[in-house]
Amino acid sequence: MRAELEVAEGDGGALPVDRLLSDMREALEALGNVESTALGVVRVLVVDDDERLGELTARGLRRLGYDAESSLAMRTLRPREVVVFDLSVAPSLDEPSRAALRFSRPIVLTGASDPSSRAVAEDLHASDYLIKPVDNEVLAAAIMRRKAEGQP
Repeated sequence: MRAELEVAEGDGGALPVDRLLSDMREALEALGNVESTALGVVRVLVVDDDERLGELTARGLRRLGYDAESSLAMRTLRPREVVVFDLSVAPSLDEPSRAALRFSRPIVLTGASDPSSRAVAEDLHASDYLIKPVDNEVLAAAIMRRKAEGQP
């Protein structure tokens, strides 16, 4: 980063702000990974097509001490992140996202209890299948079971 600033100053050119911000984000993400590993923080991504329910779930998990965030769609997963996944999002997954989700062995949280929904969860290699509404303590127990399995 320092070298980029020195080169820009020497050339009299504009500072590469976008590049510097990107480098800073990357460094902060790496620091966050080290910190979460050292402190035993469990990161959880709650993926739900209902923004309000997803945020309520993430907020409940944060109250229990998890580093939880909600999202309407899959995103690149952080190391050792546990995914809580609503099956209603499954049809919108592209193949790379579906593969990443399978690899993560998500905890499926859904309102559907029919055999076809369970089959979709099995196809996603779900580690747990929980029917909404679910108590935060039950979800936390599923997260701890998933963490005990270890990450692939």
